[in-house]
Amino acid sequence: MTLATVHSRAQTGLEAPPVTVEVDLAGGLPALAIVGLPETEVKESKDRVRAAIVNSGYEFPTRRITVNLAPADLPKEGGRFDLAIALGILAASGQIPGESVAGYEFLGELSLSGTLRGVRGALPAALAAGNAERTLVTPEDNGPEAALAAPEGVFAAAHLADVAASLAGDEALWHRPQPATGHQASAHEDIADVRGQQQAKRALEIAAAGGHSLLLIGPPGAGKTMLACRLPGLLPPMTHAQAMQSAAVASISPGGFSPDNWGRRPFRAPHHTASGVALVGGGSAPRPGEITLAHNGVLFLDELPEFDRRVLEVLREPLESGHIVISRAARQAEFPAAFQLIAAMNPCPCGYLGEASGRCHCTPERIERYRDRISGPLLDRIDMHLNVAPVARDVLMGGADTPPQENSATVRQRVIAARERAVARGQGANASLTPAAIDTHCLLENSARAILEQAIARLGLSARAYHRILRVARTIADLAGADTIQSAHVAEAIGFRQLDRKPSA
Repeated sequence: MTLATVHSRAQTGLEAPPVTVEVDLAGGLPALAIVGLPETEVKESKDRVRAAIVNSGYEFPTRRITVNLAPADLPKEGGRFDLAIALGILAASGQIPGESVAGYEFLGELSLSGTLRGVRGALPAALAAGNAERTLVTPEDNGPEAALAAPEGVFAAAHLADVAASLAGDEALWHRPQPATGHQASAHEDIADVRGQQQAKRALEIAAAGGHSLLLIGPPGAGKTMLACRLPGLLPPMTHAQAMQSAAVASISPGGFSPDNWGRRPFRAPHHTASGVALVGGGSAPRPGEITLAHNGVLFLDELPEFDRRVLEVLREPLESGHIVISRAARQAEFPAAFQLIAAMNPCPCGYLGEASGRCHCTPERIERYRDRISGPLLDRIDMHLNVAPVARDVLMGGADTPPQENSATVRQRVIAARERAVARGQGANASLTPAAIDTHCLLENSARAILEQAIARLGLSARAYHRILRVARTIADLAGADTIQSAHVAEAIGFRQLDRKPSA
């Protein structure tokens, strides 16, 4: 046999398109050529494959070898095709049975010794292989991740020789890996660590129950970052589908997927010097950005006005749609971006506006320029705005008579109950309610309607702000166990929209 066909998978965004590795042995001077639009990393695989085959105890054919990666118009990158190429050469040269590779797909990078190294995107590849009714063979490092997709449709191996021996029937040296399991919410920080700040804790509870975005405004040291870091511990457990989505996103990211994080809500906190590409993703071969890595979790933007304004503006569409499409001249990729935005900022450049100490000497012009770094359309898309005051000294220092703080587990039970009420209505989180669903599920009592009409007239609220108030009010009603939205629910929701854009002298 001088021609062998082996199946593998490429990686494009969150998709894993099939790649057929065709290996042909012909007469002529010994050479190895790889065709089919390979990137530099793929072209370099011929040296890795040659050394791995020899060091695994097999013979490298002294013939003209042509490797074709089909389809030819799909760019191929990385070392993920090393294992498939090596097995194709062994099958074409008759060192393993050619028919033995049928029904399998192979993924893995080879070291010079033949050891298999993990690659990015094993989970999307396992999902696609399962849909194609083939068994995926991966390196040991990718085994627990790939087994999440199909525990009975994945084999893991440590060495090229193990895979070849298993295919030849000599000995089953590969095994079925155990799916990854994580700790979910147990590893998150507890809200009981926060002294005081009852209104801010209430805002976090509402945000967690409805999936709402939140802006915290307060002086340095008020606890904004501490509060934001505790939001993931209040969120309901992810469904299996959500956990699989988040794991697939982590799988294609540079950091890879860690089994310890299975089922745990992502929490991303990029520095304010991050570029627009770092935030939304991009590159010649599109890669996910921070908003995608925060999918089904929390994106925390500290020091919000310090971000470049053009960087912040790219958040506007994903906040509404829950996904991002990255288009380049040669490629296009769509990534999920259903994240929960939590942002924090100071009230003025020095941070001490309104404090009794009188430390703030910022002029109204400086304050206005500072706040204007955040555009009105972006602020309008943030559901809740909250002023966070410094913690009183006696509360901060505590004492023997200080009442115990409510922990995250207790708050989380109320959040789960509120989410279950939303699910019982046939919807997801209230933050994602469509206008039609708002008309159906956000029924107002007469007194509540009157309060909302007055707020629209006095605050000059946009149609978007009106809908966001109704969504927040619906969440507050769910936390209270009410079927209809009452005046107290609307009043509290309106209180989270009154961001004063006019600096005082």
